[in-house]
Amino acid sequence: MLPLSLAQVAAPTPSPTTGQSLSDIALQILLKLLWAVGILILTRIGVNLVSHTARRLLIQVEPILRKFFIQASEFLTLVVGIIAALNVIGIQTTTLVAVLGAAGLAIGLALQNTLSHFAAGIMLIAFRPFEAGDVIEGAGVAGIVDSVGIFSTTILTPDHIKIIVPNNNLFSGTLKNLTAMGTRRVDLEVDIGDRPIEPTITHLLSLVQPHPLVLNTPKPTCNVASVSREKTVLYLRSWCAAEAYEQLRSEIQQIISESLYRQQQDKNEQ
Repeated sequence: MLPLSLAQVAAPTPSPTTGQSLSDIALQILLKLLWAVGILILTRIGVNLVSHTARRLLIQVEPILRKFFIQASEFLTLVVGIIAALNVIGIQTTTLVAVLGAAGLAIGLALQNTLSHFAAGIMLIAFRPFEAGDVIEGAGVAGIVDSVGIFSTTILTPDHIKIIVPNNNLFSGTLKNLTAMGTRRVDLEVDIGDRPIEPTITHLLSLVQPHPLVLNTPKPTCNVASVSREKTVLYLRSWCAAEAYEQLRSEIQQIISESLYRQQQDKNEQ
């Protein structure tokens, strides 16, 4: 065997592992990317599946609330899929989640009033103290409910003015639903002066009972409210359908006023 020369001994031997390590790293990155893409594809399929399932389960829920829950479930599914894909690639998501949480807290503090209206809207839609078409009084306004949204409720007044009321104003205060029970009682105070009480009560009931908007059950009633030297006041009460309240109240007052006026005129002529 021939002895090695000094140049042969000093020459570096090429490392076979350098090229292999680079190819291994490239292969690992490629596999991770493929896994991430696969997770994103599965996430997209999962979003569609969650949306379809939510639509079937929430079919009897209020449309506005159903839409919100469906969108929220789709968003949460998408977020979980993206976080899983980032983890596969090797990106640390804990810092990202912490940053997003801090940003969400800051946004929540800045929009706390808006979020309170949002939460109140969810409660109004879920508990349904009123629905579209009901006549309500609340938050200093009165009218017919046109629509109930996530952040506000639209009310139409009798003179056809459209009012947008923030939901929290309605939910946090006293709310009257004037049509929820289906019927309403029309209460009137009638000053009969010095007329005899019993004949006047009979006369007033005879004016009210034949009215087509007055319900037979419960029957109209008339009672003494107060008596003084100057006048006698009677309570006249009758029932009607809730939507006919204003019309009946107006017409009964007109009928009674005209009848008592005629009686007074006849009395003066005598």
